[in-house]
This record gives sequence, C-alpha cells and structure tokens, in this order.
Amino acid sequence: MRIAVGQFASTEDWQTNLKTCVTLMDEAAEGGAGLLVLPEDSLALFIDEPDRIAGAAQPLDGPFVTGLRARSEGSRTAVVAGVHEPAGDGKVHNTLVAVRDGELLAAYRKVHLYDAFGARESDRVAPGDGEPVVVDCDGWRIGLMTCYDVRFPEMARLLVDAGAEVLAVPAAWVRGPAKERHWEVMVTARALENTCYVAASGECGRRNIGSSMVVDPLGTVRDRLGDRPGLLWAIADREELAEARRALPVLADRRFRVDPSIRPLKETA
Repeated sequence: MRIAVGQFASTEDWQTNLKTCVTLMDEAAEGGAGLLVLPEDSLALFIDEPDRIAGAAQPLDGPFVTGLRARSEGSRTAVVAGVHEPAGDGKVHNTLVAVRDGELLAAYRKVHLYDAFGARESDRVAPGDGEPVVVDCDGWRIGLMTCYDVRFPEMARLLVDAGAEVLAVPAAWVRGPAKERHWEVMVTARALENTCYVAASGECGRRNIGSSMVVDPLGTVRDRLGDRPGLLWAIADREELAEARRALPVLADRRFRVDPSIRPLKETA
C-alpha cells in the first residue's frame, strides 16, 4: 500500500483549509495512495484565540466533512483528517474522520487531552470514551490516534490488539524545548514496540513543528518533512511487516495484557 502524509499550516477559515485538503487528496489519489493522513487541526486552527474553536466546530454532517466526502467519491484513497465537532455544554470533541469513496468510514474522538506544558485542552474539549477505532483500508487495518495520544503506549497497543497494522497519527505538535525530539522518539517507539507502521502528520506553521513522518515496523524513518507544507510518500509492505514480526516477536512474547477500559476522569486528574 502506498501511504501519503500531508502537512500544511491550518488557518482560521475552514473553506481555505478544505481547499488545501482537497488539493492534497487529489495529489495522493493521482499518486496511487491507499491512505492519506492529514493533520489534527485540518478544519481550523485558532492560535491566538483558542476559545473560538467552539464557534467554528462543525458536526460530522457539516460542510467540511461533507466536502471531504464529496471529493473522495470515485477514489480508493482513504483520507484521515482532524476536525472539531460540537460536544455540548460549550465544548467540542477533537475528532478524526476517515473517509473514502464518498463515505464516512469511521470517527475517533480524542481520548487523551493535552493538559501539559502549560496548555489546557480540557478547558475547551470533551474527551472521547469509546473503543479503539480501526478501519479497513486497501486490505490493511488502520488504527486512529491523535497527537497527545502518542505519548500513551497502551493506546497504540490496544489498536494493534484490535488488528491495526498501520497507526495513523494526525497531530498539531506545539513547538517548545526538546519537543521535536519528543515527537520523533514517541512516533518511532510506537512503531518499534508494536512492529507496525506509523504514518504521522504534523500541522506546521508558526505554532507547530510539522515534522510529518512514516516509520516502519523496525523503527526506521522512511521519509519525513521539515517545517514547510508538503506531501511525503512511503510503502507499507505486507512481507516486510511479517518479517519484522518474525524477527522481533514482541507481540507474541509479551506477558501483560492491556486493560481496554477507560478510567473515569476523576481517577486520572
């Protein structure tokens, strides 16, 4: 399967961002991609006034996701992108959508909210509480996780337990001391410890680092972008995946199960 990963600097205007997404979708489809991963804040990003995201959020049948679905009609490329949808009580869900051939394949609401390094995503975002989300794509199983989720190894393991062979990780990784190193280590670790591919898309621009990458099942970065908009390509190979799991049978050799139940928020505070 050909994997494409696109990164761009999201704006406050969803229509502008939809045009950018559509352009990347067209390029990915023309290049024969089975999977295209786009950033976390593909719908809109409010850097200086983050509270405005509640007013910009759209339901999954709103014009942004409908536009992605419409453009995907007739294409075998599955597209994963991040949006915010209304959650009630003035908050939103930080949601990944997967679309292909005009259909909404799945939606994943971010479980781990970014209350770290002085940020408080939970002030504006309600966490998801559903099961791990894995979708079929071009004969492969794709697990969905968002940005801060990558710091929680049990999340990736649950997705692999559910059959994921590729982890799609849209993100908007905020700049800061050693943050780019954190990103590279976490994305690489999730691939290596699960002997799976990781396709990670980072939003770029003045706040976020970009640094999109694809990592193979033995932890080698196959391709990556810097801090400019672009589209990268990599191949997920079935025999390569099987050989990695034969050579490094960590999934077979492990002794502990991961409990799939989500703890109440009061227990995680």
